Amino acid sequence: MQSTQAGSRGDALQKPPPVWGNVPPRNRAFTGRVQLLEDLHRRLQEGTTAVLPEALQGMGGVGKSQLAVEYVYRHLHEYQVVWWIPAEQTQQIRQALVNLASRLGLSVGSGEANTAVPAVIEALRVGEPFKNWLLIFDNAEDPESVREFFPTNGPGRILVTSRNAQWSSSARPLEVDVFTREESRSLLQTRALNLDDATADRLAETLGDLPLGIEQAAVWLAETGMPADEYLRMFEEQANELMLSDPPVDYPLSVAAAWNVSLDRLRKNHPAALQLLQVCAFFAPEPISRRLLTGVRDAPVPPELNAALSDPIRLGRAIREINRYALARINHNTNTIQLHRLVQRVLITQMSEPLKSQMRGGAHRLLAKYDPDEPTASHQWKQYGDLLPHVLNSRAVESKDPWVRQLVLNEIQYLFSWGDHQGSLDLAREAYTTWREADGDTAEHVLNAAKLYTNALRILGRYSEAYELDQRTLAGMTEVLGPEHESTIDITSMLAWDLRLRGDFQAALELDKQAYETCVRLFGPNDPATLVTAHRHALNLRCIGHFRAALELDRMTHSRKAEELGENAASTLGTMASVTFDLQEGGEYLAARDQARDVEERFRNTLGDTHPNTMSAARILSVTERHAGEHELALDLSGRALTMFRARYGDLYPQTVNALVSHALDVANSGDLDQALALAQEGYEGFEALLGARHPHTVAARINHAICLRLAGRTEEARASNVPAREQLTELLGEGHPNTLACTSNLVADLFELGEMQASVELATTSLGQCRTLLGEDHPITLATALNLSLGLRQLQRDDEAEALYADTAERYRRTLGEDHPATTAAADGKPANCDIDPLLM
Repeated sequence: MQSTQAGSRGDALQKPPPVWGNVPPRNRAFTGRVQLLEDLHRRLQEGTTAVLPEALQGMGGVGKSQLAVEYVYRHLHEYQVVWWIPAEQTQQIRQALVNLASRLGLSVGSGEANTAVPAVIEALRVGEPFKNWLLIFDNAEDPESVREFFPTNGPGRILVTSRNAQWSSSARPLEVDVFTREESRSLLQTRALNLDDATADRLAETLGDLPLGIEQAAVWLAETGMPADEYLRMFEEQANELMLSDPPVDYPLSVAAAWNVSLDRLRKNHPAALQLLQVCAFFAPEPISRRLLTGVRDAPVPPELNAALSDPIRLGRAIREINRYALARINHNTNTIQLHRLVQRVLITQMSEPLKSQMRGGAHRLLAKYDPDEPTASHQWKQYGDLLPHVLNSRAVESKDPWVRQLVLNEIQYLFSWGDHQGSLDLAREAYTTWREADGDTAEHVLNAAKLYTNALRILGRYSEAYELDQRTLAGMTEVLGPEHESTIDITSMLAWDLRLRGDFQAALELDKQAYETCVRLFGPNDPATLVTAHRHALNLRCIGHFRAALELDRMTHSRKAEELGENAASTLGTMASVTFDLQEGGEYLAARDQARDVEERFRNTLGDTHPNTMSAARILSVTERHAGEHELALDLSGRALTMFRARYGDLYPQTVNALVSHALDVANSGDLDQALALAQEGYEGFEALLGARHPHTVAARINHAICLRLAGRTEEARASNVPAREQLTELLGEGHPNTLACTSNLVADLFELGEMQASVELATTSLGQCRTLLGEDHPITLATALNLSLGLRQLQRDDEAEALYADTAERYRRTLGEDHPATTAAADGKPANCDIDPLLM
């Protein structure tokens, strides 16, 4: 819409840079804006925009985006990466960055947003593999929600286009105003060759020199050949009509009148084209795939449009007429149609309420038709990403059509699976509250929305809200669907998850056991729903310390999942990882390590290095490598897992916190006790913030911190931490729970180091009997307790008892863990043993 002719710029044959994406087609009729383009180029070359972006600001229709497009094409040879990012909604930003990740050659698994987005931002920030990049955030209306995606202090450039003046506080604004009269005249006369200066000035005056209105009028005159005087007369008639209506407030009345001239022509001669525009007015002002409009029959729209939607020839004619009058941008390369937001506003303003309802309903039905109904399948994520802005803009959440509601639920699930947990939460909350207000608490679609809402609440750490909503949802589903409906069973298991997060392992066990037994009875042992509940029931068995029963159930479940779902299905590998936990908790450290290696390799080969499941498997492997005595390998694995979880989810996320706790112990084994203490403290404080001070996971993290304290010579502080920790675990889990016994063994070591031999020996003697009975004589916790007891007996000069116990324990260490295991060699050196605890978050 706005400069000198393309040929005179000398850039017509330039090739785009190596990484080039989403940039709109160049407007070959671009006119004027010479000074703005020069100012923008100068400022972008000053090298400050990665810290403080440039922002093209101005009212709608002044050509901010067109100016950015023209700048890009004029200077594309100066950049290695140029990436255009629709920025009106955060989900669109994430989608654009996910696409950029693959073009940069980053390893981001199957393309989840929570993997790709931080990877792209970091790659751009450090300038690898490209230093000279330009990101354009187009229509970035909310500075707060956009700034988080900027590669801060990177070597590249950031350009923002926005109507929002608030960018002036966080960017260097460059105001884009209406055309100068000379620019308006130039564009009009470029299109309408016979237009004299005086008439062009009258048109420009009437249109307020608004570039979008000038372009629309110029195209009209060129396409129709209508004399300018006649156009101005028609224009005045349309303006008078608009004075009686309620036009949008953010652009001149004259511009709406300019469009109305074209719309009136379509109304008389091409009603299907006008109706197509009216439907598209309810989509987002983003490209609309022509596939959305193809092959539709019996849509709830007027008959002319219905005929065009079901006939590709008629649809092509309608789109050609729309293009003829410049009412939308047709991109034949991407096969899309796109309306400017101001055109949409004019169209909606001029519709009657019944017509608005009909056309909005038609838009919703078109969107629902395009739903692939596979929201968790990564190969469908692009389609869901393309649909999402239109689902949001069209207010699909307000539709009562069951197919449209299912599309909304699928978009919520897509956002969750894709990694945009906040976006999933926002849409789930809106669907739940909107549908609940319309149809009550117990409508099935309301309950389904509630279930997705709690999933998002839970993963974002809002556990109390998830628990309260799950309770209401379970009651509603039981009432409406019955206690044995599959959805009711599933929400029962979700409530058990909430209870585990509240630290009530026994209540969680009872609920999951009920769900599992109901599924076995109703669906059989091999049904996928049964296998899910079996996995969760075993998790609860492990949490309460029944690791042998958990191992038996997990092995059976894994075998059935492998048969039903496949050896390398994510669900199968998840249960395979649970077997690792069971072996570890049962003290079979070497077998657990071998199993964990297999699991991590399968996840990596199946889902990629950076998938959340692979990262979790790497952290689990680090724990088993540490327990198997491979401390250097464990340190590397836990460090990488911590780095990835932090980059993706931030510091206060359960898996990040768990990785902190694991890495702290590995750092302690490396000898860097100051860093280990800092990491361990950050870990238990993270669990405390997430779960509360008395949750068993928080207590376990404090016990691990106490190990670091004692190793650093701060034994009195270690004892002061372990005493209340042991009391809390005894109350919460019982005196014979493996975690309680591990804490007791550590407290025995504390008392030994502090010289309180009698107390140490008495506590160890009682605990050793419990360990042998409950865990077995070769369990590492039993061996640690026995070793610590033998050291105390030796100091009390009960030599015969001490040597007999020590010899038996040392032999068991050699036989169980091997001659070279650090625990075996530490026992040979007469050092007290430690028992760390891995919080069980799976």
